[in-house]
Amino acid sequence: MAPRAVWLLVALSGVLNVRSCWAYTCPAICRCTADTFQCSRDTQLASRAAAASVPRLWLTHLPLKEVPTHAFKELINITIIEISQSDLTLYLPPHNINSLRVIEKGAFTDLPKLEYLSISNTGVIHFPDFTTISSLAPNIILEMADNMRIDIIPANSFQGITEEYVDMNLVRNGFKEIKSHAFNGTKLNTLILRDNRYLSEIQENAFEGATGPSFLDVSSTALSSLPPKGLRQVRFLKASSAFALKTLPPLVSLAELLEAELTYPSHCCAFHTWRRKQRESALKNFTKLCDLSETEIDPAGDGVNLIDDINFEYPDLGFDCLNNPFVKCTPKPDAFNPCEDLLGFPFLRCLTWIITVFAVTGNLAVLVILLISHHKLTISKFLMCNLAFADLCMGLYLMLIAFMDHYSRHEYYNHATDWQTGPGCGIAGFLTVFASELSVYTVTVISLERWHTITNAMHVNKRLRMHHVAAIMGAGWGFSLLVALLPLVGVSSYSKVSICLPMDIDTLGSQVYVVAVLVLNVVAFLLVCYCYICMYRSVRNPEHSTRHGDTKIAKRMAVLIFTDFVCMAPISFFAISAALCMPLITVSHSKILLILFYPINSLCNPFLYTLFTRAFRKDVCLLLRRCGCGCCQANTDFYRSQTLASHLNSTQKMPTRKPHSLSFYAYHIKMKGCFLNKGTT
Repeated sequence: MAPRAVWLLVALSGVLNVRSCWAYTCPAICRCTADTFQCSRDTQLASRAAAASVPRLWLTHLPLKEVPTHAFKELINITIIEISQSDLTLYLPPHNINSLRVIEKGAFTDLPKLEYLSISNTGVIHFPDFTTISSLAPNIILEMADNMRIDIIPANSFQGITEEYVDMNLVRNGFKEIKSHAFNGTKLNTLILRDNRYLSEIQENAFEGATGPSFLDVSSTALSSLPPKGLRQVRFLKASSAFALKTLPPLVSLAELLEAELTYPSHCCAFHTWRRKQRESALKNFTKLCDLSETEIDPAGDGVNLIDDINFEYPDLGFDCLNNPFVKCTPKPDAFNPCEDLLGFPFLRCLTWIITVFAVTGNLAVLVILLISHHKLTISKFLMCNLAFADLCMGLYLMLIAFMDHYSRHEYYNHATDWQTGPGCGIAGFLTVFASELSVYTVTVISLERWHTITNAMHVNKRLRMHHVAAIMGAGWGFSLLVALLPLVGVSSYSKVSICLPMDIDTLGSQVYVVAVLVLNVVAFLLVCYCYICMYRSVRNPEHSTRHGDTKIAKRMAVLIFTDFVCMAPISFFAISAALCMPLITVSHSKILLILFYPINSLCNPFLYTLFTRAFRKDVCLLLRRCGCGCCQANTDFYRSQTLASHLNSTQKMPTRKPHSLSFYAYHIKMKGCFLNKGTT
């Protein structure tokens, strides 16, 4: 940098420094020097009489690093003290910003008429001492704003400020924590902690020894919970844009609450269905009557008289209607998140657990047996493994839903936000969409493979090979993963409803996504229907030669696949109507529909497709034999003889009754095998 530029910068710094000093003017009732100041009864009396009656003391652009002890002592007629804008923003270099760092203990002493005290926009690093103010005013207002270097409100910070009520406006500071007994000895009327974005904890006993507050504002803070003690007198609670505040304290600690402005609609469900514990005894003994006006109705209901409404979502919470009117709460719950548990009906809860247990165990058994079997993996077994894996994912989804419902029972309002916006719901939603689409795709491929095999039974060179089916299923896996991942990246959303399905159609892209998936499922159903109509006509045609095994498998597959799609038909119908903004049922009823029909196939498929078949029983016997079970030797030989007889019938044109000797020999071995030692033949 050129020498001339350096000198200009130094001169500019000096000019700005002088101007900033000029911005500070010593009040007439104070005595100021270059290093300190004093505003006391003595300095006030020593000033001119005209100045002595001024009720306001305003110290702005204070060029000091500390306010000394007894700086404000026994001031007469002073009702307002403001210390603000002490940041010398015109100073160079920048480390001189916010020069006021310390307000000494006892700086505010014996101010009997003080009604308003403001400390704003300073660099104070420790919480000021207000314990010696001893104001006699009926109400005092304390304001602290934009003091970003104060990170803790310690215990007994306000004890001694006044014997009367205090309104505290503590906004936009650097507070991170409020210690136990911080408000001890005070009568709080209003406590505003808004915009303290680093405030993450108010300790459990912070309000111990205090009266009030009646109005509490914790909006735009980092609080994750409110203290369970000291909030009983709160009548107005404001906690908007407090996104970390996902749980409410026990409702009994907010017994006097009348109005709440919160961040999440689910929290309002707690107040909409809240009754005090005295309600049960009051209704039982008929010693109290609810004298409610015509306008005092449940905000969550449909205008039904509250005395007649005895079916509540949270029956363990009582209510004394004489003393606790309904809480006016915003934002109100919407149609996608009604005030109910995750699984709102008891029978639905039981049914979910039953389906979960059978779906998980059944599909795990299918996968284990088919994958560890020593037989060659055929196309049919390969497709069955894919179907079993898809159904297992559906079972895991139901397990997550069931566990979360059990964990949040009667208090889902406290867990709704964490669940629906957290990773749990995202994982559950991904599993169910991936499982349903892979299952539909696999069933469609099974139908096409059976149709192709039957219609080309006489053309061996036209049969599908394993690498063909593997490539087709690879495409199906890619499609299913893509469909399941889209809601995680903003196309629709899994967080719209408690059961984590992509029901968000607020944007055009989301609506197109939901409708497209549903339409593809309908197209898959029509394609399966077409395949089985063709197979039926082929089997019924005497001129068309088919293998008996293919025909038998085709008939069994027809029953199974049509069962699958009959279960899915009502879901597709109601889902498409809802996606087109014409819902025919509520979210509460859709849970019944989805639990009854959506995952029921995951329960039935492993039993109907695999577990109840002869081939599976044969694989089980072979597996048990390998594990050392001698009693399975005869069964294994019996299945082998049946397979040999079937093979001879199909290849050598043997009569149906010919292999009688084989069957007799197999039966003889079966009866004798139970008495043979391990390893004998």
